[in-house]
Amino acid sequence: MSAKTRKTAPRRLRRENLDRIPPEVREVVAQLAAAGKRAYLVGGCVRDLMLGGEAEDYDVATEARPEEVQKLFRRTAPTGLKHGTITVLGKAGNYEVTTFRRDGKYGDARHPDEVTYAETIAEDVSRRDFTFNALAYDPLTDEFIDLYGGVEDFEAGIVRAVGEARERFHEDGLRPLRAIRFAARFEFEIEEATREAIPDVLDRVRMVAAERVRDELNKMLATAAKPSVGFELMRETGLLELYLPELLEGYAVTQNEFHAYDVYLHSLYSCDAAPQSKPLVRWGALLHDIGKPRTRVVREGRVTFYNHQAVSRRMARRIMERLRFSRKDREHLLHLIYHHMFGYTPNWTDAAVRRFIRKVGRDNIADLFDLRIADWFGNGTNYGFPGYLRALERRINEAIAREEAFTEKDLAIDGHDVMAALDLKPGRKVGETLGYLLERVLEDQSLNERDKLLALLRERFGTRPAAEK
Repeated sequence: MSAKTRKTAPRRLRRENLDRIPPEVREVVAQLAAAGKRAYLVGGCVRDLMLGGEAEDYDVATEARPEEVQKLFRRTAPTGLKHGTITVLGKAGNYEVTTFRRDGKYGDARHPDEVTYAETIAEDVSRRDFTFNALAYDPLTDEFIDLYGGVEDFEAGIVRAVGEARERFHEDGLRPLRAIRFAARFEFEIEEATREAIPDVLDRVRMVAAERVRDELNKMLATAAKPSVGFELMRETGLLELYLPELLEGYAVTQNEFHAYDVYLHSLYSCDAAPQSKPLVRWGALLHDIGKPRTRVVREGRVTFYNHQAVSRRMARRIMERLRFSRKDREHLLHLIYHHMFGYTPNWTDAAVRRFIRKVGRDNIADLFDLRIADWFGNGTNYGFPGYLRALERRINEAIAREEAFTEKDLAIDGHDVMAALDLKPGRKVGETLGYLLERVLEDQSLNERDKLLALLRERFGTRPAAEK
């Protein structure tokens, strides 16, 4: 696999697209100009607007000092006062307004220890990361500034650092990962000197907070059609070993005859095949088989990975904890990984379908199917939609449409009914009794009526309280 995947068609940055700047953003610049202060839109918002898309954030650079910005706008927040940034709070959104500045040393590999206010926009853009992010535009005068050939680089499909790459990366240890994210998002190449600088600054990269790394990787999964391009660049530059060493364990680890790729590439291509709109499912596809190298056994010439899903879940838990994922996201992801090996045959009974829904959770089925499909396409030997999944999907939908019971909450009686019928106090026995009733109902849905369930209790426990049994 080559990490130098190039875009398939040229991308043009068109000046005329800058007419799409929202009126409220123009008003921010206009209010600064009315006070005699030069102001420009800067960075990614200029690039994305010129590309014809929507800007995620609008950043303004100005000669006005922070205290002047606070006086000019009615609603502001001092979100980065130390670094000259005031956030203007608007009805349609919030906009960061930052004074032209020069940065001092970056002691924490993320933020300058001190800043010095600059006089010109040229000084300000010189500190930015990549050439296509060093663009500036004044929507009032139509002045467009591109001092480092950012438009040319973008249209040539190149990620290039502003100035000396090692210096830019030494300032901010997250920038090497940002370079790779942009390369994956736009399917660009990283310019040679910029790419060669990445392995030389790994000591600075190590200083970046795990949450920032996680957010950058999430952005790559959400914006790149092929995250594999980014992960392969991470491997080649040393970043993968730094952030996801477990993924590297699968490199050159061969699989059985059902797979065209080793464990590592299968994981990357599965990630590509997962929905771009579901970054968490893409994480599941990336990590679902990381336990394979640790479970690989060759018996009589056949490769097996027995119980790899459990090992993968355990390894993924450590990764998610290391990257500070929320508990909710972590548990959902681990659930998907553990259950990704599910199978189906046409001889499943309706009760078996209901038990499957019960086991994996109705709310998890869509994501689990997406992961399974990504796994299917990621092995390099399968084509077309897997027929068995379509059949299982149809039967699941039919069971849901019939409003069948899949959990204790779907039963016609609840814990209070159980306690009253069996003279029980709240506790474990109540839950166990509801579990028993659910097992009976999963097998035979006609039992899910109040009178029938109470009769089952009498049949199971007799007339004495269950606690005495």
